[in-house]
Amino acid sequence: MSAEQFLNELKRIYPAERLLTRNAQLVPYESDGLTAFRAKPAGVVLPQTQQEVIDTVKLCHRFKLPFMARGSGTSLSGGSVPQEGGLVLALNRLNKLLRYDARNRIAVVEPGIINLKVSQVAAADKLYYAPDPSSGPVCTIGGNIAFNSGGAHCLKYGMTSNHVLGIKAVLPDGEVCQFGGDSLEGCGPDFTGMFIGSEGLFGVALEVTLRLLPKPEVYHTVQAAYDSLEKAGDAVSLVVASGLLPGAMEIMDRISMDAANLAVDAGYPQDAKAMLIVELEGPAEEVEAEKPRLHQLIEQSGAYLVHVAQSEAERYKIWTGRKSAFSAVGRLSPDFIVQDGVVPRSKLGKALAEIVKISEKYGIRVANVFHAGDGNLHPLIMYDGRQPHALERAEELAGEILKMCISLGGSITGEHGVGLEKRAYIGDQFGSQDIDFMRRIRRSVDPEEIANRGKKLPEAGAPALMSHGAHPLEKAGIISRM
Repeated sequence: MSAEQFLNELKRIYPAERLLTRNAQLVPYESDGLTAFRAKPAGVVLPQTQQEVIDTVKLCHRFKLPFMARGSGTSLSGGSVPQEGGLVLALNRLNKLLRYDARNRIAVVEPGIINLKVSQVAAADKLYYAPDPSSGPVCTIGGNIAFNSGGAHCLKYGMTSNHVLGIKAVLPDGEVCQFGGDSLEGCGPDFTGMFIGSEGLFGVALEVTLRLLPKPEVYHTVQAAYDSLEKAGDAVSLVVASGLLPGAMEIMDRISMDAANLAVDAGYPQDAKAMLIVELEGPAEEVEAEKPRLHQLIEQSGAYLVHVAQSEAERYKIWTGRKSAFSAVGRLSPDFIVQDGVVPRSKLGKALAEIVKISEKYGIRVANVFHAGDGNLHPLIMYDGRQPHALERAEELAGEILKMCISLGGSITGEHGVGLEKRAYIGDQFGSQDIDFMRRIRRSVDPEEIANRGKKLPEAGAPALMSHGAHPLEKAGIISRM
């Protein structure tokens, strides 16, 4: 079967305006939020129906052409960088709310719906969708599923996997399956849990059944300033060890606070080396009972300045600064890498002190902002890609941080995924037998490895289905390189 046949088959599924093959049309799809990695797909399709997605996946399976499903492209690990010469299914137009059941606290959505949109719809019934990644106003539920996204409040409420009840998906061979359903109580193997966090290796989600929660009655949001990053890290261990379970605990260092102040006028303290944001939430009586204990612990931890949000507007300002931190660092550096390693909460202080040493060793600035409650570090490694070998040195520094996380009993990723960037460190965390087992599971679903090929797992004998040099569609004169 020729490349021309493949394109003709695509034209039967998509009108010309939803089948993109020109260079200028493909550029926006070459990379994701980690712009250091780029690859040019052979084409991009813009499906508007589930059937179009199914037909496209079946076509790719027949032609053994690699494909990747993509949402808003906010991945920070290269997870939604296309396979060179493969096909991208851009799913943003599959953005319908298919069913909303306030009584049973369920929303059934298509994968292209925006994360924040779900909570906006449910707000009238005092419900919301708990996972709240910083990119919530733009990222899609499909992308959240691919990487098992969390967010600031994952300490208390968990990750995407804790809030997805069921998934309708098309597997890489075109078979449509239903995993899970409407109930919290499942039976048999947890295929829903296996699909979530698989980074697209098991196919494409078509419908997602989300669990909604009642909005907390009250919030108590506290900012605590410290004269060292290590003290702020140790404060987290102190709070968690006390038995309190805040809705969120976040830490920002001096660099990230400066960036947020410049970007959104967050009003963070100008002289602190680190800041801890702790938020209690829930029934009014419960929060009122927990306040004194929390403030006692913060004082005990060595905070020299404590501020409590006095209004919803003030709370919103605090969180706007925190959630804008990643993009705000762009004001301080032309390029940066966001890492995503995890350490045990008891090792946070030590990990932060080690990051400072690594930063000094390389002479590269590192901003720290992270989900302190579950030990999920987000060091932002700043560099200037215009300088020779700057990216290579930044990646080397990032690798040292990941290896440090592993040595402390942690992980190379908490919610950003492995993608392209972290594949080299999989072998540092897992043994060869573990990796082989993961690969065998993947190939049991996708023997040709056409679904998001090259991501998450180290490459080892994957079929070389694409020719080297010019892509088959280009050789056939079907696509152009402008």
